[in-house]
Amino acid sequence: MSIIVDVAKYLSLEGKPKHIKDYLSIIVADHAYLPKTEDIKSDWVAYIAAPAFKLIRENAGKDIEAFASIGTGSGIDVLTAIELLGARRVGFTDLQKSVVATAAQNVRSNVKDFKFIEFEFGDGDLLQPLQNGKRKFNVIYENLPNVPLASNIKIEDNRNSGHYLEKREEPIPQFVHEQMLDLHYLALKQAKEFLAEDGAVYSTLGGRVPLSAFIKLGELAGLKSEIFTYSWKVQAEPEDVISGYAAQEKAGLGPFHFYRESDLQKAFASVTVKESGSCAFEIEKNLESSKLTASEAYKAFKQGETIGHTVAVLKSSTR
Repeated sequence: MSIIVDVAKYLSLEGKPKHIKDYLSIIVADHAYLPKTEDIKSDWVAYIAAPAFKLIRENAGKDIEAFASIGTGSGIDVLTAIELLGARRVGFTDLQKSVVATAAQNVRSNVKDFKFIEFEFGDGDLLQPLQNGKRKFNVIYENLPNVPLASNIKIEDNRNSGHYLEKREEPIPQFVHEQMLDLHYLALKQAKEFLAEDGAVYSTLGGRVPLSAFIKLGELAGLKSEIFTYSWKVQAEPEDVISGYAAQEKAGLGPFHFYRESDLQKAFASVTVKESGSCAFEIEKNLESSKLTASEAYKAFKQGETIGHTVAVLKSSTR
């Protein structure tokens, strides 16, 4: 399917975009995550990644040279990095060949000056498709799934981009698995060899577990981590995702945290993106009395309530 994206609206720009077209024509492959462009508060790139990218660029005081996305999907995150970070060398991966090929087509056809952008991309596991280049990136971005795919379903059967194949050969710390952060851990482990000296990995993580778990995640992967930004979003695909977490709770993992939309709105009402990282633990503490387990959240959702969760952008670097 194809979607049209009004960039100024989608990325909350004050004027017209500089590096990508005013209106993006995005083809979404059958197995790629479908961007929530009509519901910005449910969209990971527009609502979570874009504000973080703007802050990265502001803090750097200059354009970011090289950007990589792990699990790009439609490629809209790469286009966002080209626009907001000023990236001129971009790398991107996804698990399936058709998804990566479509993302490459989307990126090529929606930049204004294609000849000034250098591309590296490939299909396969996490960052491994970029190994041949042996080049470093200043910003590596990932928004990977947390919920494992049911054992009787194949990843290519339907639009299963919100799930991952659970069986891995690599050792994963028990703590990481209990928090359902397996792919994020593996991505951080791989990313160390791809980071430029001043580079960092920015992991967008649904805050369904304590923030302290994210800091420990980085430490276990051998990186130094901090909460870069902290916000919230409405749970996309709630029937599938919340029930998935509830099932994992029943299997002994978690508990996992969700909240009513009204409680999240109140907690974050006066928090700016720039200050959100430094006050993240305070906000989390203030939300303590409002949290729902996944099972409680699923019951509330079935009763017609809008359920959301907090979101942390975790910044991890080698120094």
